[in-house]
Amino acid sequence: MTDAADQLNGAKAPARRGLGILSALRRARRFVAFKSFSSLTRRIVLLNLAGLCALVSGILYLSEFRAGLIDARVQSLLVQGEIIAGAIAASAQVETNAITIDPERLLELQAGESYGANEEGFAPLEFPINPERVAPVLRRLVGPTRTRARIYDREGIMLLDSRSLYSKGEILRFDLPPPTQAPPGLLERAWRGVQGWIGRGDLPLYKEFGPQSGKEYPEVASAALGQKASAVRVDDRGRVVVSVAVPIQRFRAILGVLLLSTQGGEIDEAVEAERFVIVRVFLVAAAVMVLLSVLLAGTIADPVRKLADAAERVRRRIKSRVEIPDFTGRSDEIGHLSGALRDMTSALYNRIEAIESFAADVAHELKNPLTSLRSAVETLPLAKNDVSRGRLLDVIQHDVKRLDRLISDISDASRLDAELQRQEAVSVDLKQLLEMVVGMAQDVRKDDGVKVKLTFDRATGAPADFVLAGHASRLGQVVDNLVSNARSFSPEGGTVRVMCRRLKSGAEIVVEDEGPGIRPDALARIFERFYTDRPHQGFGQNSGLGLSISKQIVEAHGGQIWAENRVAPDATGEDPPVLGARFIVRLPNN
Repeated sequence: MTDAADQLNGAKAPARRGLGILSALRRARRFVAFKSFSSLTRRIVLLNLAGLCALVSGILYLSEFRAGLIDARVQSLLVQGEIIAGAIAASAQVETNAITIDPERLLELQAGESYGANEEGFAPLEFPINPERVAPVLRRLVGPTRTRARIYDREGIMLLDSRSLYSKGEILRFDLPPPTQAPPGLLERAWRGVQGWIGRGDLPLYKEFGPQSGKEYPEVASAALGQKASAVRVDDRGRVVVSVAVPIQRFRAILGVLLLSTQGGEIDEAVEAERFVIVRVFLVAAAVMVLLSVLLAGTIADPVRKLADAAERVRRRIKSRVEIPDFTGRSDEIGHLSGALRDMTSALYNRIEAIESFAADVAHELKNPLTSLRSAVETLPLAKNDVSRGRLLDVIQHDVKRLDRLISDISDASRLDAELQRQEAVSVDLKQLLEMVVGMAQDVRKDDGVKVKLTFDRATGAPADFVLAGHASRLGQVVDNLVSNARSFSPEGGTVRVMCRRLKSGAEIVVEDEGPGIRPDALARIFERFYTDRPHQGFGQNSGLGLSISKQIVEAHGGQIWAENRVAPDATGEDPPVLGARFIVRLPNN
């Protein structure tokens, strides 16, 4: 039983390892699928790999390296050829002191004719190359190398070939492939075609000429005239073949030509070895670049995806208030984008809440006079005398005026934001604007006899002018609201003082009255919509939107507005006497 259990566990172990490998592959596939889901990730990886591939493709071409190898090989073959040619010239001549005479030629001579060295048909004294003596020398000199050596006579007829040790009168043999060798496949033929296209360039094609056609090679023809020559060609497989022809001469007499050529693929093997090293480096660099690209994309694409999903939830508003992911801790563009989206979303929610609150306040404020008006209208037919009907008509007229005033102020407040967003800020001369607004307030005569005074001041180092960027009509509305509010609280014959002070960073407008001041509990509420605290006036005489609109305009200009009570400079104690209210507006230069 124990042996059977051990065999069973041994059989399960490979299965568990196989399951573990499959699980790892599935996790890797999910990771790759998750990362490749982002088009930004794909673009980063592909662009980085494209640049690396372009660089590696240029390096793999190796034109300079290949040309350098060819030049070096030509020089080495020239040196090797001169050495071998010198050795052949020194030991390859036929040693003889006999002169061959044709007997038939002598019998054909007439009286007075001679058979001399200058006669046509007389073979001059020559020292031809002896293949039997040259073959051992050539074998020893060329054997250790992979260089092919061929010796031609002056007529271009091959005397020796190191590849087959051919000699004159023998049959030239070539090495044939084994009969069982399989023909190259499609991929191999395609790869050979690519190699031939890349490697050939503008090099001519190498052809093998017969033993009797040595001068078909241009370098052999040049060497037969006593000049060293070289040629670079490619064979039908795109491999480089370098040939060097050196004249074999003794005492300036050209005995023949030595042709040295490289075996096909000798230079290409060196280039391929370099390419293989570059490809290995490329694979490692590509793997590192893909990993780094994925990590880089993860720091960009994932936060952007989360921000986009949160923005989509804000658009759908699945929850009452959606929080944008906070990446403001990052000091890059993602952090700036996160902060901007959070601020924008917060401003959007605040605007929505303000609109909802405004709508509720409007409904509440309109409902009060409508309720009063309805009661008065329903009670009017029941009035028993003219006095009661007169009072009800006064109530109806008062509520209608109140509704008209509320609707006008609500309309102005509702389109204020849109106008401030659409209109472009222009240069506004506060001095000219205040003089116009205060002048209009002074021209409007009222029974209270309140006067409005305007003064200007400039801080040390402040600009000489009072020009700021803003909306002239809306800033004038702010000053007019503050002046009207101050006049309504000032006693008869009092004075409203308007002071404009130019600062380095902007301007400050102060409006002071001589009224009762502001109750401490109302200082924080007087800028709320529809809030009014006017005990000296009748109910419904004010909509309570003037100061709220003024605050909205000032904040749209990037400024601040607040209120405080005015007390005597030398006042002491916990409750100093109040001399009036003061409203301060501070506007930046923008």
